[in-house]
Amino acid sequence: MRYAFVGLGHRAQMYVDALLGEWRDAGTIVALCDTNRTRMNYYVERIGRQVPCFSPTEFDKMLELADAVIVTTVDATHARYVCAALDAGRDVIVEKPLTVDAEGCAAIAAAAERSSGKLIVTFNYRYSPRNSAVRRLLMEGAIGEVTSVHFEWTLDTIHGADYFRRWHRDRANSGGLLVHKSTHHFDLVNWWLGAAPELVFAQTDLRFYGAENAKKRGLEERPERGQGAPGLGTDPFILDISADPRLKRLYLDAEHEDGYIRDQDVFGEGVNIDDNMSVLVRYDNRTILTYSLHAHAPWEGYRVAFNGTAGRLELDVVERAWTSPHAAIDPSATGKDRERDHQTQERRTVRPESGSSRDQRGPSERDHQTQERRTVRPESGSSRDQRGPSERDHQTQERLTLHRHWSRPEEVPIESGAGGHGGGDRLLLNDVFRGPDNDPLARQAGYRDGIRSVLTGVAATVSATTGVPVHLVDDGTRVG
Repeated sequence: MRYAFVGLGHRAQMYVDALLGEWRDAGTIVALCDTNRTRMNYYVERIGRQVPCFSPTEFDKMLELADAVIVTTVDATHARYVCAALDAGRDVIVEKPLTVDAEGCAAIAAAAERSSGKLIVTFNYRYSPRNSAVRRLLMEGAIGEVTSVHFEWTLDTIHGADYFRRWHRDRANSGGLLVHKSTHHFDLVNWWLGAAPELVFAQTDLRFYGAENAKKRGLEERPERGQGAPGLGTDPFILDISADPRLKRLYLDAEHEDGYIRDQDVFGEGVNIDDNMSVLVRYDNRTILTYSLHAHAPWEGYRVAFNGTAGRLELDVVERAWTSPHAAIDPSATGKDRERDHQTQERRTVRPESGSSRDQRGPSERDHQTQERRTVRPESGSSRDQRGPSERDHQTQERLTLHRHWSRPEEVPIESGAGGHGGGDRLLLNDVFRGPDNDPLARQAGYRDGIRSVLTGVAATVSATTGVPVHLVDDGTRVG
């Protein structure tokens, strides 16, 4: 298979490295397309051989060299490239979100219907072992029929802030976080439930980032960008883009070509997306979702609870327990290896020592005591205990608990692998480049999955603006 890439920012590297490494037998990189030659040169060096490079105006010409196209451009441009590639009969692999608006969704749906090419939307969260475990339990009917879902996602002041210094800060580029980020989360719920959204109501606001909020808190005379700013190295919200060699090559060294500034001030002018969002969704199977996204939290992770006719299922995930004031660069936005920082830690109930005086209580008293949770640490002196405090503090902590009616809680084991998202990224890449191989969880996502997730975010944005609920029809693939 001959693969062409359009959009050569940091997100492209996962796919480039896959085709240069473990999945090199699945295909060859034959062409690159970007608005910026400097970024293309970075990837040509990484590939290690000359690869034809094209500008966006030459995209159709590039398609002549390829069997499949991997789209990792700015969100608002996805529809253009996806539709052109599908109309040329090429397979398409596109990063989430599929697009940013209803018009883009309609255009992609039409192109996909008339094309011989296949479209895959890369929802890597489906492949994370903890999320797959949730899907499996719900499919098995562990809590009966699901009646409601509560889903809270917090972005910390490292990861969350980064959306407000990049191109995402402009709703025209990203659709806002309810499209760009929440697409992941809405897709998870759609997939977990095997249902389609039909009614959406939302309230949103910009309360922390942006110039107006900065002035309210007395943050005057902010720099326009991080590079050369007086507070560089002391202000945790100012990004030193030159400190990371990869970001420097891809963005700082490339500014002279297109003027894109990667390290804009998060409290500057030009921010028009929200940082606090609450959404209520009703599904076609009568399940009700309450969802919230918060982009300036002191820790990062999510909590999701499913209520059913036979019990309740809870998933608690802490991806980063606290944010260091010296870590303005989010590791997910660089080429750094996150595997050590994101090794999974199991969590267990703290029980009194066997034979202690506190252990003489009856079973009812012991069962109903408040249960504290703690992270399981390696034994003192073991080789695994030699990690530094930052590495230990930033490990992912996850817990999946099944509460059946009239039964004690059950801690459900989560089998994680190596790599990003507990091994989920590797599973995704295998699906993308080698096929899903009769996956019983149906994790590979197509264009209809991408449309449902985008339109949930679009409908929420419209609802927040108008103050009225928005209907989705045709199995959640069109705004009513």
